[in-house]
Amino acid sequence: MKYLCLICDEEKTINDMSKAETDAFMGEYFTFTSDIQASGHYEAGEALQPVATATTVRIRNGKMSTTDGPFAETKEQLGGFYLIKAKDLNEAIQIASRIPSARCGSIEVRPVVDFGQSQ
Repeated sequence: MKYLCLICDEEKTINDMSKAETDAFMGEYFTFTSDIQASGHYEAGEALQPVATATTVRIRNGKMSTTDGPFAETKEQLGGFYLIKAKDLNEAIQIASRIPSARCGSIEVRPVVDFGQSQ
């Protein structure tokens, strides 16, 4: 089964890190990514540009509107994701717990709907 791991961090915390702290943190990410690629759990993953670059799109009464920034003001912002393969939710949670941002932010783990499976 596939699971999406949404990585949420407080951008200010990340931005306030020293160069050495940032390098160490990113090194942990590179190691984690290599590990899940080697184990066969990795499907995809990307980092996102800062939340200030986000645009929210809405259609109301047939009219489109856009708003700068994310949909909701929150303490933590979506910073990236991993799409992983895991045998069940428990395994997905164990994998997600190793994502470096789990220590300073949060990781939301959600199963991906497989529309090809009979329901």
